[in-house]
Amino acid sequence: MKLFAESLLSELEQQLKRIHLETENKIQSAELAMEATLIALEKLKTFFIKYKSIRKKEEIEFFREIKPKFTAILVYYNKIYTIETYKPLGSAKTIRKYYKKEFSKLNAFFKENKEFYRYYRTGNNCLDSTYFTRANCDPKTMLDSFYFQTDPRFNTSHDYKVASILANDKIKVFLEKQMEKSERKTIKKYSPSLNNKGPKWTASKVELIELIYALHTEGVFNNGIAGLKEVTNFFETAFNIELGQFHRVFLEIRSRKSDRTKFLNTLKNKLIIRMDDADEN
Repeated sequence: MKLFAESLLSELEQQLKRIHLETENKIQSAELAMEATLIALEKLKTFFIKYKSIRKKEEIEFFREIKPKFTAILVYYNKIYTIETYKPLGSAKTIRKYYKKEFSKLNAFFKENKEFYRYYRTGNNCLDSTYFTRANCDPKTMLDSFYFQTDPRFNTSHDYKVASILANDKIKVFLEKQMEKSERKTIKKYSPSLNNKGPKWTASKVELIELIYALHTEGVFNNGIAGLKEVTNFFETAFNIELGQFHRVFLEIRSRKSDRTKFLNTLKNKLIIRMDDADEN
């Protein structure tokens, strides 16, 4: 069962990578990600329900460690879809205020579930039989209302809470990045030096990210101590471009089967041709 779940999760993660690379719109990518995750969850459910003679230890592991990884992805993208759908139109300051309000909701969830947070984060397992087996559901253990509307064959009292914890970690990172972007836009608006028009990057974002990684690897900024995020932020500001989840793009570049430094090789070849042409003239 574990091998099947790991293979299914790996397949889903590859799908999500492709979605992010092919779809820049956050709402559209969240929709596609939810569709892919729902299909994966249905496959997981079908496999699990057909699984014969499951031992108590396996059941606990499934509902504490395996299923929440899938559900967390669904919770995350559903939340991103909701956040971006209801995001107000307005100034960078207004948008930042909106994201801060959403951030505060994560803290509210933590306060409401702080005892279980502590239990899960510390690796405690004394109540696992109650929290993560289907036969021992106790209505007094802070059940989410959705539990009573779901298939009891595929749910326990607390596997969704684990998924929410995992999802909230990612949502927090997302909101922090969005608040940082809106803050940069505010600074740019009131900074004359950043309002000067300059060259516009007209090649692909993937090519720019390949170039950034090459320059950062060579350590050409601040004697090699500048962080990758700091360098990327600089290029985004300089060229007025959003590079999004550049780490994911780099993973895609690394996974190329051939010519992984395609853009850099093109630059090198064209520069050599230019030099040869100059020598002839």
